[in-house]
Amino acid sequence: MVGAIVNVQTIAAGRGIPERRRLGKADGKGHWRKKKGIARVRLVDGSIHTAEVHCYEAHGLGRKEAKIKRFYR
Repeated sequence: MVGAIVNVQTIAAGRGIPERRRLGKADGKGHWRKKKGIARVRLVDGSIHTAEVHCYEAHGLGRKEAKIKRFYR
């Protein structure tokens, strides 16, 4: 990602996240939230695009596992 994520919204939190057990084992226990937002991303070929990004975050642990979901023109 290039820069910050803007327009951040919480999609799911706590028991609403099916992968919370895996996240807890991999990254530590915490109150996990799945969030989405808009960010500028740099692809492997070096090009920069605006995209919707989904990620998990927990208090004290930060953001983990960001995924690009769709590109904007």
